Amino acid sequence: MLPPTARNLQCVCHVDQSQIQEFKEAFNMIDQNRDGFIDKEDLHDMLASLGKNPTDEYLEIMMNEKLNGTDPEDVIRNAFACFDEEGTGIIQEEYLRELLTTMGDRFTDEDVDELFREAPIDKKGNFNYVAFTRILKHEK
Repeated sequence: MLPPTARNLQCVCHVDQSQIQEFKEAFNMIDQNRDGFIDKEDLHDMLASLGKNPTDEYLEIMMNEKLNGTDPEDVIRNAFACFDEEGTGIIQEEYLRELLTTMGDRFTDEDVDELFREAPIDKKGNFNYVAFTRILKHEK
């Protein structure tokens, strides 16, 4: 995986400077050995810190994916799918709230409330992340 530079991030994502800075910080959190690349060990350690135990095969598949040509909707959906062990496209609202407020770059309860305000959540508390990624991509 290429190191994040302002040039390649802007070309791929069309994002502003503050978002580029956030991407750089996220990249640096994953790049544990600070060599400017995310290798298989870095990826394993990051997933392990999220409570996952990825197989070597899974890590190889992830390492072989190229950022170029990857649909942003797929990237977002796959990020949510890491926490959907049944593969249903649904994550329980309270479980997602717990993840967002306790892991990684933690959200505040107010941030999560704002996120959930427009999110497709049914009366049973099922967060439909497949529909949510479509909303994010198409802003509808």
